[in-house]
Amino acid sequence: MSDGQRSVPRGEAGTTTGADILMALVGAAAVAWQNPISSWFTAMLHCFGGGILSCLLLAEPPLRFLTNHTNILLASSIWYIVFFCPCDLVSQGYSFLPVQLLAAGMKEVTRTWKIVGGVTHANSHYKNGWLVMIAIGWARGAGGSIITNFELLVKGDWKPQADEWMKMSYPAKVTLLGSIIFTLQHTEHLLISRHDLVFLYTMFLVVTKIIMMTTATPILPFAPFEATISRILFGWQQQFLPCEKKSEISTSTSKSTAVISDKVKKKGNKKTD
Repeated sequence: MSDGQRSVPRGEAGTTTGADILMALVGAAAVAWQNPISSWFTAMLHCFGGGILSCLLLAEPPLRFLTNHTNILLASSIWYIVFFCPCDLVSQGYSFLPVQLLAAGMKEVTRTWKIVGGVTHANSHYKNGWLVMIAIGWARGAGGSIITNFELLVKGDWKPQADEWMKMSYPAKVTLLGSIIFTLQHTEHLLISRHDLVFLYTMFLVVTKIIMMTTATPILPFAPFEATISRILFGWQQQFLPCEKKSEISTSTSKSTAVISDKVKKKGNKKTD
């Protein structure tokens, strides 16, 4: 790893690339023309949302990302040329699939370094605090999707059914998994070097993202594990429901037969009388 690559996870409030802007703003031209301030603000939330959220969780100034003038100017300049370039050349260029794949790969590489930076930054505040390290790594890597509700509220498009906490997206899930893995590696419970783990995790992210984009079909690699864990931890009540229903049916049938037998006995007694 070069020094430039190693400096990425050290960002205090998260870093950004052109992929963050391009992936976040495509399809929002109408909002940019009608309300450029709102569009710019939502772009900054997508780029620096992880850093803002992690600062809030660690009781640090949430606007510290504004001190990194290079990232702010880079993000703002890319936002401007995407929406206000003559003849809409940038957006048209991004419509080509190879360019989209390149941007997606850049974004996933940046996500990995954000997770590593969040875990390391949390460990500097809370030594070997597992839950804190996982939470900060998750917030740093998927902050843009986690605070989507606030972004939609700014644009006036917020809907309760689009809540990220109610229905987690794939980036939020894979970032949570990565935060757990890198926390285990940082606390030396996972015997693998950081560089090897970064490479393997990044390749997993990039390959799955490219497959999802090229095939235009959502890949759910966590669906079998989620179903199994849900069945093991939370499916016991559902398993006992058929037994309860059978017991209820048997008790009801026994009660009905007892009532019928009582009626038959009463009729027989009346006849004898």
